[in-house]
Amino acid sequence: MPDVRWVKLELDVTAFQAARFAPYVERCRDAGIRLTTMAELGDERRWRSLYELNRECSADIPGRGAFHTYDQYVERRLAVPSYDPRGVVIALDGDEWCGMAATSDRRASGHVFNEMTGVRAAYRGRGVALAMKTYGIGFAGLCGVDRVRTVHHPANTGVIAMNRRLGYVDADWD
Repeated sequence: MPDVRWVKLELDVTAFQAARFAPYVERCRDAGIRLTTMAELGDERRWRSLYELNRECSADIPGRGAFHTYDQYVERRLAVPSYDPRGVVIALDGDEWCGMAATSDRRASGHVFNEMTGVRAAYRGRGVALAMKTYGIGFAGLCGVDRVRTVHHPANTGVIAMNRRLGYVDADWD
């Protein structure tokens, strides 16, 4: 199997033009899609719902392979110091969980890290991912940092293009 050259991106939050992307947030609200966070939803009571959404959305990631079991997910993604329920944006259509944008707290390294952004297939193409990412960029400020980092498989061109549109640029870090 050939080595993959992952695409590393970084956003300077101080240069982020939130007003440019506010229409996506408004369009979601007008369509009845509510943006909230795991902190507002009750966090641990909702871990199973987050897991199911993440598992479904991750199936489309190139090179992803098998997804974690629920217990592995809790151990590796939620029961870790970098998990902060304020950094996990959820898009809700009534009671339906239709999207997520999870960002972890890496403030000790001077940034937050966008772990996963995903939207259920029936909700794609409506700007939900852009709205969630726009809504969630404020998490960097809560952590006292001005950088958001993310990394993608190079075949995940749609998400890479979305991040570049938001202002992410190529970056190099270890």
